[in-house]
Amino acid sequence: MRQEKRKEQNKAAISLFLCFSVIALASVFTVQSSIDKINEQNERYLASNQPGQPVTKPVPTVDSRDNPAPAKTSSNTEFEVPVKGTVINHFSPDMPIYSKTLDQYMTHIGIDIEAPLDTQVKAIASGTVTDIFNDDMFGTTIEITHEDGLRSIYSNLSVTSMVEIGDVVEKGQVISGIGDTALFESLEVSHLHFEMIKDDKHVNPEDFIIF
Repeated sequence: MRQEKRKEQNKAAISLFLCFSVIALASVFTVQSSIDKINEQNERYLASNQPGQPVTKPVPTVDSRDNPAPAKTSSNTEFEVPVKGTVINHFSPDMPIYSKTLDQYMTHIGIDIEAPLDTQVKAIASGTVTDIFNDDMFGTTIEITHEDGLRSIYSNLSVTSMVEIGDVVEKGQVISGIGDTALFESLEVSHLHFEMIKDDKHVNPEDFIIF
C-alpha cells in the first residue's frame, strides 16, 4: 500500500514539475519575444535619427531667408515674343474651349494673343518663310520653318506683302501686322492666332516663350 501511495505521489510531483517547466519556458519565450520587438524598434528609431537626417523641420537661416535660390534658366529666352499682349485663349488640343464666334466648344491648337489692329508681328526666331496662304478658319497666315524641326505659324494677319516664300528672316523681324481676317474668331477681340509645330506635332507655345 505504501509503495502504491509513493508511486501516486511521485506521479503527482512529476506532473507538477512538468507543468511548472512548461509555464517557465512559455514565460521565457514571451519575454524574449518582447525584448526582440523592443530592440527592433530601437534600431529603427536610431536609423531614422542618424546624423544628417533630422526629424524636425530645419529653422531657416538668415541666408536662406534673405537670399532665395536663383531662378532656373529656361530655353524660352531664345525666342522673340511674336506680339506683345495678353494670352486670351490658351493651347487646348484635348479640352474644348468656348468659341464666341461659333457659339460652341472647340479644341484650340494654338494661342490667341490680344493686341490692337495693325500691331507689328515679329518672327520668333531666324528661319525661312515656307508658306503664305489664306486659311479658311484663321485668315491670312504666314509659316516660318526654323531649326530642329520647329515651325511657327502666324494667323489673322493684315498683309502678306512684307515677306515672300523663300525669304530668310531674322529673329525679331517684322513680317506683318494684326488684322481681322480670321472668320472663325471674328467676334473675339483683336488678336494674333499663333501656333508652333515641333516634329510635325502641335506644341504649346507657352512652353517655349514667356508671354
